[in-house]
Amino acid sequence: MSDNSVHPQATLQAVEAALGARVKHIALALGEVTVVVDAEHYLQAAELLRDAAGCRFEQLLDLCAVDYSTYGDGAYEGRRFCVVSHLLSVSLNQRLRLKVFAPDDDMPMVESLTTVWNSANWFEREAFDLFGVIFEGHDDLRRLLTDYGFIGHPFRKDFPVSGHVEMRYDAEQRRVVYQPVSIEPREITPRIIREDNYGGLH
Repeated sequence: MSDNSVHPQATLQAVEAALGARVKHIALALGEVTVVVDAEHYLQAAELLRDAAGCRFEQLLDLCAVDYSTYGDGAYEGRRFCVVSHLLSVSLNQRLRLKVFAPDDDMPMVESLTTVWNSANWFEREAFDLFGVIFEGHDDLRRLLTDYGFIGHPFRKDFPVSGHVEMRYDAEQRRVVYQPVSIEPREITPRIIREDNYGGLH
């Protein structure tokens, strides 16, 4: 940590002071501060984190979604979809992870942060495309990485690894065609070979 960095404990205290009762959970682990807020306070919390004197997180470096449906091998009991933002204060040389859980698993929706940090634009489009999280207030929320007409959200844990459709070039039609996936799903169990002196080990 450089000499002009704010100690993570000071960052935690500044965030607690700025957000007050809006903090649902805050923790310091491995030198990084993570704060969780409810969806109803998400946009206001972002504005406070950008503007408050002890915070001044001028930049949103990254934003992604997480699907917790299989977290902890099914032991997890909580909301399925979470949006995680990584913030940077250049002026105070500190970082923060901001998390919010979408209140509805069937229609995951949180407010857009594009009015706070315009760098959220493509990150939110990516999270919408891959996880199906809707960002209310985003003025151009459309798919970013998948093809036109793609159905589903491929980073969701229940999306099949092989997908639903495949594309190939058809020489007779002289164009790319779409068709149902022809791959048969199967589980491969690796064969374990045990040798007494494998790799020179005794």
